Amino acid sequence: MRDRVTVAVIGGGASGLMAAGTAAENGASVTLYERNEKVGRKLAITGKGRCNLTNDCDIDEFLRHVPRNPRFLYAALSSFGPPETMRFFESLGVPLKTERGRRVFPVSDRAYDIVDALRAYCARGGVHMIHERAENIAVKDGAFDVVSPSGRHKFDRVIVACGGLSYPTTGSDGDGYAFARSFGINVTETSPSLVPLEADGPCAEMQGLTLKNVVLTVEDASGRRVFSEMGELLFTHFGISGPLALSASAHMTDGAGYAAYIDFKPALDDATLDKRLLSDFDKYKNRDMANACRDLLPQSAIGCVLDAAGIDPRMKCNSLPRAARRALLETLHAFPLRITGKRPIAEAIITSGGVDVRELSPKTMEAKKVRGLYFCGEVVDVDAYTGGYNLQIAFSTGRAAGLAASSRIE
Repeated sequence: MRDRVTVAVIGGGASGLMAAGTAAENGASVTLYERNEKVGRKLAITGKGRCNLTNDCDIDEFLRHVPRNPRFLYAALSSFGPPETMRFFESLGVPLKTERGRRVFPVSDRAYDIVDALRAYCARGGVHMIHERAENIAVKDGAFDVVSPSGRHKFDRVIVACGGLSYPTTGSDGDGYAFARSFGINVTETSPSLVPLEADGPCAEMQGLTLKNVVLTVEDASGRRVFSEMGELLFTHFGISGPLALSASAHMTDGAGYAAYIDFKPALDDATLDKRLLSDFDKYKNRDMANACRDLLPQSAIGCVLDAAGIDPRMKCNSLPRAARRALLETLHAFPLRITGKRPIAEAIITSGGVDVRELSPKTMEAKKVRGLYFCGEVVDVDAYTGGYNLQIAFSTGRAAGLAASSRIE
């Protein structure tokens, strides 16, 4: 029996750093390959630089926020879920706080504190970092050769944690899928997720407008509702972005053929909203409709909403027919947009699809076809909504892979 296992970790992101540090802490000799000069580049920009690292919820609630292969994560989350992740980072000297929606952030609001903590965790375990791209992985007689520009090195185990296709400038360009395919491991079709949506209609006229506490509902081509949530939405020159649009994208395939509706006044039922309209129109009874709606809507949205309701913005509000008022009410509750597609995968927060979970052990992340080969993080076909869930998946699967890969070889 050999005491010290040698482990190569490919990728220095959230899952790779967790896997490397865990394996080293568990006694392995670990080498981490990261093509960038610094580790954690994508992690450092998550949550607009604040790093929403997990969500303080139980496992069942967590899995309800994972649209693809949620049950595969049960074992990893049971071993290292949100409570363990929070204790882990606080033990590394990073105080945490919980905000709206149970989202967990560093008290400092600095994503770099999370990166620095993981880097220190790896350093404490003696992880050797090679800042080069791992170009090839081969296995022979139960050992792995990892090839990089500086040469070929032999390892007992290899953990692939090099991300998906999103944010390619941070180093994620699909290498992990190529490694999987080279071993005959199936990779499911990839697509952007948590990505802005392109839309026809008046979005460009409202470019830059941020709406808070609105409801976005999305229906597929058959009229089936696939998403409906309250939150924040941003209009852009190409369509819509912001938390609601990103979350909605996770429920959509290619993004085309969907209809979206915005409820500007979700807190008001029809009767209450109608009273509000009558009150505003009485207040501005001698004004044009464009002016009469200024207490009701942001300035840049007024013309678009009136147009969608079929109302001339120059019409005096005291001459507005009852049917037109009803049309305005309905538009305020369901302002229509036709979704024409998702933005490119390079703009996505995460990649949907990846290494087929049927090819992996859910407890260890080990490939069933290749003993000693592990996959974790975004490279695996598991993704979730916004709210800290995806980083938690990275930490949980990285932890599982690191523990398994560092176990002794008999």
